[in-house]
Amino acid sequence: MSYRLGVDVGGTFTDLLVIDEATGRTVRDKVPSTPDDPSRAVVSGARQLCEAAGIGAAEVGMFLHGTTVATNAVLEGKIARVGLIVTEGYRHILQIARSLVPGGLAAWIIWPKPQPLAPLEATIEAVERIGADGAVVRPLDEAKLRQSLETLRRERVEAVTVCLMNAYVNAAHERRVAAIVAEELPGIPVSISADILPEMQEYERALTTVANSAVRPTVSRYVGNLDRELKAWGTPAKLNLLRSDGGLMTADKSCEAPVNLLMSGPAGGVAGAVWVARNAGFPNVLTLDMGGTSTDVALIEDFQPKLRRETSVGHLTVRASSLDVKTVGAGGGSIAAVPELTGALRVGPQSAGAVPGPAAYGKGGTEPTVTDANVVLGYLPEDLLGGTFRLDREAARRAVQKIADALGIGLMEAAAGIIAIVNENMFGALRLVSVQQGYDPRDFALMPFGGAGPLHGNAMARLMGSWPVIVPVSPGVLCAYGDATTRLRVDAQRSFNRLVTDTCDAEVGAVIDEIIAQVTAELEAEGVPAADQELRVELDMRYAGQAFELPMFSPRGGPIADVVARFDAEHKRLFTFNLEVPQEIVNIRVIALGTAARVEAEEIPRGDGNPTAARVKDHQLWMDGAARDGTIYDRARLRAGDIVRGPAIVTEMDSTTLIHIGHTGEVDSFGNILIRPE
Repeated sequence: MSYRLGVDVGGTFTDLLVIDEATGRTVRDKVPSTPDDPSRAVVSGARQLCEAAGIGAAEVGMFLHGTTVATNAVLEGKIARVGLIVTEGYRHILQIARSLVPGGLAAWIIWPKPQPLAPLEATIEAVERIGADGAVVRPLDEAKLRQSLETLRRERVEAVTVCLMNAYVNAAHERRVAAIVAEELPGIPVSISADILPEMQEYERALTTVANSAVRPTVSRYVGNLDRELKAWGTPAKLNLLRSDGGLMTADKSCEAPVNLLMSGPAGGVAGAVWVARNAGFPNVLTLDMGGTSTDVALIEDFQPKLRRETSVGHLTVRASSLDVKTVGAGGGSIAAVPELTGALRVGPQSAGAVPGPAAYGKGGTEPTVTDANVVLGYLPEDLLGGTFRLDREAARRAVQKIADALGIGLMEAAAGIIAIVNENMFGALRLVSVQQGYDPRDFALMPFGGAGPLHGNAMARLMGSWPVIVPVSPGVLCAYGDATTRLRVDAQRSFNRLVTDTCDAEVGAVIDEIIAQVTAELEAEGVPAADQELRVELDMRYAGQAFELPMFSPRGGPIADVVARFDAEHKRLFTFNLEVPQEIVNIRVIALGTAARVEAEEIPRGDGNPTAARVKDHQLWMDGAARDGTIYDRARLRAGDIVRGPAIVTEMDSTTLIHIGHTGEVDSFGNILIRPE
């Protein structure tokens, strides 16, 4: 038999899921993360899961992994010292940037401008010039370049970026510079812009390639260590990592282009949500991935997650495709506080994390968190993770009492206030991906997942008007499910820069065919035959004179006129108007996707609609300002067609679902709980 093993590393827990490709049977586990070295939890958790499931290391065919290593390196400033080589006259490219200052009026007065990833003292100039048409205007002065490289040697750079003018048209000079760097500075990894982002706009091209160099040593070390540990375990599984856009990339490719991993972690949850949405039959879904440290939200339309051409992490925004995920500092471990200055209750973004964790975890934490508030209100039973993890209810009450004392209110009111505020924080993020992008949230279902998502999903749907709430099976490890069910992805792009009035279908088609040949060959080299590949074509379009583009899907060989019409419609949906000027095709991109995972969702036995057989015990909880009598159910014993009426709590190994008063949860054929107003 062959198994796919998906692993997702979060700030608090590492989620693991193994899938039998023949039957669709899944076995899951959840272990505490090891922030000092994430690979320790990955490998030890994988061993533990497979041993418990009776699966030998040799039976694991694919090891699929979503990681936050690149993300954390940027956020924590633990990046390599990067040397930058630019065309003569462009040494200050990162300092000048785009002259954009975030914030409102006069924000430039107080905005602390972040330091460039490649410092000015480690930036040197190459005497050369390629014209906009790709012709050599000025030959590369190799002797001068070798002298200038002494500066980078003195600066002790750990990675080098090469970004020359118009290299996206002709990369000959960049490749020659990279070869010289390899001779003069052996062992230093070199990234060239023609490989990372062969598009116009030299600042974005330089910044993206520098970011790639900045995280490259860290990611290479992590992937190398993980690969060695897997081999030592005895598994022949190929290591693949989840890209920011929801596709997979090989371990070797991830070490060369780690800039594509900056949103790897959140992408896993969205990929898993797409898989669940297809089985449940809901094409339009808002996702709510609530973990211990943060919450990620995204929008899925017609079973396709929204993509954006940029990836943002902290102050850094690079030109690399990613799923359109918004993140807020609201998780189960988010700390509640009442600052003396304002006297108002705040929740997050600080988090108790995995260590020491919420007070209820009994690991030394004393600060009140969202998890503690849920425990106090009775939404979280004392036993978690299938009874292997017991919560300390009294410690949670003592922690939340601090908030009650600071505000001069009762304990239950303080706990309810913490939950209300964290819900509002997530509500704001959901509006960013729906209302502010022209979508009515009432046209979408809501899918909460992550360890804490199902606790808050019903409340969020009441705020958004998004029904039903789809609580998937094993919501706490859905990110790992996404890692395990997604497929290899290779893409390539080329700048085109033609008004639609100045080109034709044949010219565009010829460029598309060239790029198709490139990506098809690359994916074939990874063992995916051309006949098993799926190709997608995208055109980045804008109105002439605009400074931004919209990516538009284009069927291979389809007429440009059809794409233009869809661009006009999308522009009007987003901005409520169109311009009376010609449209322009800026970039042409082709994506090649490997074979989809042959994983079928397991159907569960059908019941008679009565969930009594799954009843664990009666339970009292605090809801809508009063103590209420409810029931706790064991999700593993629910059957298809069972209807659970609120207030109720449904427990399982990796998560807990809360159903509010006046709502019901119906179990579908695949075990998903569909919550609706009664």
